[in-house]
Amino acid sequence: MVEFRIDRRSGVATYLQIVQQTQQALRLGLLEPGDKLPTAREVVESTAINPNTVLKAYRELEREGLVEARRGLGTFVRKSLGSTPTDSPLRGELSQWAARARASGLERDDVAALFSAVLEEQFTQSEQTQPKQHVTKGDHA
Repeated sequence: MVEFRIDRRSGVATYLQIVQQTQQALRLGLLEPGDKLPTAREVVESTAINPNTVLKAYRELEREGLVEARRGLGTFVRKSLGSTPTDSPLRGELSQWAARARASGLERDDVAALFSAVLEEQFTQSEQTQPKQHVTKGDHA
């Protein structure tokens, strides 16, 4: 089961933190279809947030088609995202890199900024090198 961690200093709305953490758990395979999310009461007890905030997050996840509420039973995962298992060799390499960055004196925000910049560069380059599909008159997309 996923445990939500709320960072009140992040500037990100609390409900969005729950949505993002659920999405991340789905991408990493920590949550799979059929898994039950913690009840709103459980989340409130562990995070001291308003129950309506939890329900708002769960409604957003439901709107995205990721979970479904079953009356009287709880909220369950409908589908997964991505395919990055937690035991991926890439995760190990990234963990080692993050440890080196931390050991070199970088703060969390510095590491996040550096990683985001490199990620943006890599994906922008790959998008620019991929051939674009051109739709000509008469083609149906």
